[in-house]
Amino acid sequence: MSILLMMIPAALALGLAGLAGFVWSLKHRQFEDPEGAALRILTDDDIDA
Repeated sequence: MSILLMMIPAALALGLAGLAGFVWSLKHRQFEDPEGAALRILTDDDIDA
């Protein structure tokens, strides 16, 4: 039973850290252009050297 006293706060702390990271990424516009990254891989950027 004493392991629950350690695991429940640890799980809550990890969940809050994940939520804080997600909110940070939204505020810093990390999800602004999801289609652009997918289409950039299709462009031909070969340099003729």
